[in-house]
Amino acid sequence: MGRGVKVAVIGGVFAVMVGGAGYGAYNVVSALDGDGGSGSSEAKSGPPSGDEVEETTEKFFTAWEKGDATTAASYTNNASVAGTLLTAYADEAHITGVEITPGTPIATGVPFTVKAKVSYEGTTKPLTYKSKLTVVRGETSGRALVDWEPSVVHPDLKDGDTLVTEESATPQIQAVGRDGAVLSKEKYPSLGPVIATLRERYGSKVGGTPGVELAVRHTVGDAPDAPLLTLTEGKPGKLKTTLSASVQAAAEKAVKRYGESSVVAVKPSTGEVLAVANNRKDGFNAAFQGRVAPGSTMKIITAAMLIDNGVTSMNGPAPCPETATWQSQTFHNITTMKPNLSATLANTFMRSCNTGFIKLVDEKPLTDSSLTQEAQERFGLGQDNWQTGIVSFDGSVPASGGPDRAANAIGQGQVQMNPLNMASVTATAITGEFRQPYLVPFDLDDRKPATAKGLPQGTVGQLKQMMRLTATQGTAAGPMSGLGGDMGAKTGSAEVDGQTTSNSWFTGFRGDIAAAAMTEEGGHGGDAAGPIVVDVLRAGG
Repeated sequence: MGRGVKVAVIGGVFAVMVGGAGYGAYNVVSALDGDGGSGSSEAKSGPPSGDEVEETTEKFFTAWEKGDATTAASYTNNASVAGTLLTAYADEAHITGVEITPGTPIATGVPFTVKAKVSYEGTTKPLTYKSKLTVVRGETSGRALVDWEPSVVHPDLKDGDTLVTEESATPQIQAVGRDGAVLSKEKYPSLGPVIATLRERYGSKVGGTPGVELAVRHTVGDAPDAPLLTLTEGKPGKLKTTLSASVQAAAEKAVKRYGESSVVAVKPSTGEVLAVANNRKDGFNAAFQGRVAPGSTMKIITAAMLIDNGVTSMNGPAPCPETATWQSQTFHNITTMKPNLSATLANTFMRSCNTGFIKLVDEKPLTDSSLTQEAQERFGLGQDNWQTGIVSFDGSVPASGGPDRAANAIGQGQVQMNPLNMASVTATAITGEFRQPYLVPFDLDDRKPATAKGLPQGTVGQLKQMMRLTATQGTAAGPMSGLGGDMGAKTGSAEVDGQTTSNSWFTGFRGDIAAAAMTEEGGHGGDAAGPIVVDVLRAGG
């Protein structure tokens, strides 16, 4: 490495004490760097100095370059976990010839570039990537230590991940969109986990042959390996998907505007998924697998329940008082909403009045299970039987008594949804037909789509018109104002325990495209999720 750093191991023995992975974790290495030895001075405190940052990273990098995983790990605040991953770096991933070039430190953070080789059964390929680390002070030892995160070793690694180089378990796929465009994770980053899952499920069904790859292996959960470098090319099989390259590109761009965001677009006339995109630090496909309260977007289903059960109609009464009490729990509207005791369901829907819906949920013939039946029988939700082509959650609307019966009606309580579910809800609401969303053809693996009886056309006409009013005169008018054509929408904000700001929800349609988005702690529906959906609807035609 040429930086003139020597590391002494006294007597060939050192002791390691591991405290954990956080800032307060520490190692005491009695024989390295003089820390913890007899007669040592009082432990230092405060952030590491610039010299300490430089010295710690020099020693860590030097040991890593030499393939000395144990010594490198001793300069971190989680030696046991770090040592395991650094050992796998050489042994299981077959990465050698490591050269690390530090960048300019920013406070206690140090960016760096790794150049190395990956060799397996006579084939060698170069590997280059960038990562970063942070130096912290051990709370007890006072030593300057690398704050251990798996991403230090490679930016794509998360807790529980490791690196492996071997023949892939399944052949590669070339995922193509509905128009024949190739859909790569390089061009569409959100599709990385989706393509990996499609490969795992269908790689052996579409005519490919496996190659040799360096990959991220997830030891926690059931996510498939994520390839990083191909050493020996296999033959990719071509897998046709329902995705639209143009809509997917718009979705990718839209979610980048807001952290912790997800969006899905579907084609209501067929159920085909046109786009799925996430912008999340954890890499989770919340668009398909999320399980969170959908807020007032749920009022599409609740309104359908009220209409289908004859409780009221679009132009029928749905008074909007300042508060509504249901079995000892008092519900409120947003502070700026004025009461309207003569409101119709259309007015209560487009203003998203909570109290108006809650006042109606105890009307005959409604029961604790009415909303559940509406969701399952009409919208195809909550029966754990969707076959999208990848892992997905089908929504949950459990039968609830007590205050949760009212809370469920406004998308709180025990209701759980994700953008895939709500895009499907909108598609069903405007067509009357439940068409289970899907990403790849059903006949590829003889999957059977979920079914539901859908909605009466009289209900469809009312829901669609109320969503149109919401998009032009109600809570969705701001975000939707730039669109033309036949369009409608519903906003939502969902309060979550432990969050100071509500989650932002929005679902809408324009022509033959329906989309839904969610942004964690994004505020009101039109604040974050709304602009995402509008960008996707615009791209759809």
